[in-house]
Amino acid sequence: MSSARIANSVKSAVGGAKKAVGSALGNESMKASGMAQQAEAKVSGMASQAAQKAKGVAHNIEGAAQRTVGAATGDKSMEAKGHLNSARGDAEQKKKHPS
Repeated sequence: MSSARIANSVKSAVGGAKKAVGSALGNESMKASGMAQQAEAKVSGMASQAAQKAKGVAHNIEGAAQRTVGAATGDKSMEAKGHLNSARGDAEQKKKHPS
């Protein structure tokens, strides 16, 4: 697990604790702060997922170009690199990130 994901998990847990303590004490400010912290952690996780998917799309595009040029020029090495990049892109797009 990356350090960013760990920090995000900690932020969410701390936010949950603030929310619970705020609710128990009737402290609306603390409760709201905890809810905001949890929401911030969720948005950060979603942004990370979107970046990972974009990276995958880029590898798919690069792979398709390499396969096409490799096939057109008879360069089997480039064609193989294209297949590899496409597979990498597919894997990056399917990768799941726990919230």
